[in-house]
Amino acid sequence: MKLKYIAFLLLAFLAIPAIAQKITPAKWSWSIKPANPKVGEQAEVIFKVAIEKDWYLYSSDFDKDLGPVVTTVTFKPGVGFQTVGGLQAINPHSKTDTEIWNGTYTYFTGQAEFRQKIKITASAYTIEGSYDSQSCSNVSGLCVPIRGVFALSGKAEMAVTADTAAVPVIEPVTVDSVVAKPTVAATPTEAPADDSLFAFFWIALGAGFLALLTPCVYPLIPMTVSFFTKQKGGKGLAFLYGGFIVLIYVFFGTLLAFFAGASFANFLSTHWIPNMLFFTIFILFGISFLGAFEIVLPSNLVNTVDAKSDKGGFIGVFFMAFTLVLVSFSCTGPLAGSILIAASQGAFLKPIIGMLGFSLAFAIPFTLFAIFPGFMQKLPKSGNWMNEVKVVLGFLEIALAFKFLSVADQVYHWHLLDREIFLAIWIAIFTALTLYLFGKISLPHDGPAKNLSVPRTLFATAVLAFVIYLVPGMFGAPLKGLSGWLPPMNSQDFKGSQAVEPVAQKTGALYSDFLELPLGLDGYFDFEQAKAAALKANKPLFIDFTGHGCVNCRKMEEYVWSDPAVLQRLKNDYVVVALYCDDKTELPADKWYTSKVDGQEKKTLGDQNLDFQISRFNSNAQPHYVLLDPRKDDKPMVQPVAFDANVSHFVSFLDEGKSIYQSAK
Repeated sequence: MKLKYIAFLLLAFLAIPAIAQKITPAKWSWSIKPANPKVGEQAEVIFKVAIEKDWYLYSSDFDKDLGPVVTTVTFKPGVGFQTVGGLQAINPHSKTDTEIWNGTYTYFTGQAEFRQKIKITASAYTIEGSYDSQSCSNVSGLCVPIRGVFALSGKAEMAVTADTAAVPVIEPVTVDSVVAKPTVAATPTEAPADDSLFAFFWIALGAGFLALLTPCVYPLIPMTVSFFTKQKGGKGLAFLYGGFIVLIYVFFGTLLAFFAGASFANFLSTHWIPNMLFFTIFILFGISFLGAFEIVLPSNLVNTVDAKSDKGGFIGVFFMAFTLVLVSFSCTGPLAGSILIAASQGAFLKPIIGMLGFSLAFAIPFTLFAIFPGFMQKLPKSGNWMNEVKVVLGFLEIALAFKFLSVADQVYHWHLLDREIFLAIWIAIFTALTLYLFGKISLPHDGPAKNLSVPRTLFATAVLAFVIYLVPGMFGAPLKGLSGWLPPMNSQDFKGSQAVEPVAQKTGALYSDFLELPLGLDGYFDFEQAKAAALKANKPLFIDFTGHGCVNCRKMEEYVWSDPAVLQRLKNDYVVVALYCDDKTELPADKWYTSKVDGQEKKTLGDQNLDFQISRFNSNAQPHYVLLDPRKDDKPMVQPVAFDANVSHFVSFLDEGKSIYQSAK
């Protein structure tokens, strides 16, 4: 038993620095190129950031209002130089997040590089400034502000021009990162990962298999079999046929990738014009699938290509594949178009990967039928079921269309599609789909009514269950399973039992005019004010070191704090104070001070909160939760915790703090 206790104490001792310590996962360095610049000529200040394994650093070229901290570099007024243009990020990765940030951001792994062009204006120059960035972990879920100062000085050579000596000395200007158009607020749910392409491939493959079941594609199977039974070349031509199908689709994906790569993706995913265009396209696709009209290619084009397929051989196989693509366009166009639209808002390879997956779903079965025509006898016969598949896809297209409208609505604060309105539309759409599947309503191309099949009945029941799941969301239920698709909770006017008065009206909390606690919690945003309130209420303090750009802070709030057991304890047992460590609000000059930690002057709310976290609790990562006794105000009552999505762990953490506080009375 003694050995067990010793081992336990040793592990606990070792765990303390692992939980509460300063972390520096990204280290900045800087230089000037060329090393000996000339007066009157341009040079570059190059910033390189070494990023530790399993961490990533947010870049500088996305919207600062998205959520994550955009890397910025600020140049102090100095001597002998002026800045030219904005800070340039060199080849960052790009990711579109639909669950938390609901927009596209850029980031670096391994090493980051930023460049700032300057013009040397005197023979001696001094370049000073500061950098502000944020690094987050793929493994622990922590986010760490990375801030510091830089300085460069040197002598410049005189340029070999007649008027070099007359070059004026111009004071430099402050340079912030150049950001893109506004995006939507909504977290890497996970940290950036390349497996999103892999997942997108399987989504596209599934869409391709669905397209096979539509009335424009399914009847083409006998035509394929008939064509290949007349050809010489057997399996070789059949494999070639499948290859041509893939090639044609991937060609269009490559075109889109070329014209709408990663640099264009941010515009496509955030600006209102493309999002409204995509909304309109999806609505038209959906209405087409419901039977109002058909989207078809010109008949002359289809007939010309089909005629060339009669030549047989290599050329005939190519045009046979092309004919398949064209003839099936009225059913595959909306699905392929949807894949391309989704792909256009991601990485450069996404449109290519999407079309590869979509086309393989066509190529594999058609190739098999070309090789083994006998398989055709085992297929179900064409019938009304194919139109039913098409109608289901139509309802889904219309429902997805509102996601694009929601993006534009949130970015530009139109408030046309707040959460309850979005939910009402989805409930109506899926209720109509339920009635259709149960045979209560019919559409133009439906055949005569028949008894429902077992699969259709089961599918209708599943859709009905989804409608029932959506309904509580109208009254404030979080609907966590759809958090990436729905507008944020703060856009909902009515939240049932969670509806409370705004924090600013209840507490008069400092900074509550622009900061707000989640889930209707009443609290503070200034430590001293919260401490006074806790002493008055005779309650312990719950300190939430958080950030606007902290992914896992939002996840903790959505998945852990929202649990009734946790929320009840935060409301009743603690005085809550949220200290944002990345807030850029500049405080009045009489509140500025010089930090004892790094010797820098702290002017903003975020800088002071982070300095407080480092100096008092030896930690610089968020989220970081501290339970403090305001009567002692010396050290945490229990070991602070970071990101942990286990609700029971967080409940135990809160209960332990309450118990210690009460026992100390």
